[in-house]
Amino acid sequence: MNCFKISLLSLCVVLLNTSIHGQELNCKVDISVNARTEVSTTQKEVLEQLKQTIYDMMNATKWTKETFEVEERINCNVTIQIKEVQGVDRFIGSMQIQSSRPVFNSSYNTLLFNFLDENIDFTYARNTVLVYSPNTYKDNLSSILSFYAMYIIALDFDSFSLEGGTPYFNEAQQIVINAQTGGATGWKSSESAQRNRFWLVDNALHQLFKPLRLCTFQYHRKGLDKMYEDKDSARKVVYEALNELTKVVATRPNSVNVSNFAICKLQELKGMFADADQKDKTDIVILLKKIDPANSTKYDDISL
Repeated sequence: MNCFKISLLSLCVVLLNTSIHGQELNCKVDISVNARTEVSTTQKEVLEQLKQTIYDMMNATKWTKETFEVEERINCNVTIQIKEVQGVDRFIGSMQIQSSRPVFNSSYNTLLFNFLDENIDFTYARNTVLVYSPNTYKDNLSSILSFYAMYIIALDFDSFSLEGGTPYFNEAQQIVINAQTGGATGWKSSESAQRNRFWLVDNALHQLFKPLRLCTFQYHRKGLDKMYEDKDSARKVVYEALNELTKVVATRPNSVNVSNFAICKLQELKGMFADADQKDKTDIVILLKKIDPANSTKYDDISL
């Protein structure tokens, strides 16, 4: 084999490894259209292409400098519902974003993020390629997807090491700042009753929300990941981690970040405390109602 062939083979191996290793996200994408929304055949074709384009952006982009093996990629879902179509290229609707991470020594995946973004308004023309541009604003859809990619990565890192997601929360915040120049909704502090992209990341980086980040780390790394070793001790750690959230609630009640965390863990906590003493069940329910009073009735099932 001559030098050219060896070099070509080496290049192919490098490219193959780059395509397999490194990317951080394992993202599933779905796009649906509201039953009452009329779409033409052309618009349906555009949406089908858009689905693949979003998939390619989320899964093929190298979002960080970290190296991820295939099995380490972060599982997430992006579900867009189109509620209104204007012309052939403007789409208005909502986006559900979810992410999870595996629990050590088990086949279980714990939900980290589950958020409905009601401020989805973008234009997309056929054959457009979506690209993450860290320092500039290109278009609203690219910015929305980039923001949630960074936010998901930040949450994942926070769950494995204390405030490990800070660099990625910072990048998400920069995306917010850049996107504000575009004029679309969802990026400013004055919108959506403090339940939009601005507040998600602004809260995450605020000093007052440090107890939430401590909770995220302790709950997952010292609680869930230790559940297989000593369930009673792990449950105690989980309770203590959740108790940290009362410090946030005291100054920022009903924040989107705390509410999202609590709701993500509802079914998980129900299973976790299913065989606990009745007192422990009652204590966790009282705590969750204090943390997330807006959804207080949803936590009653845990004590059954």
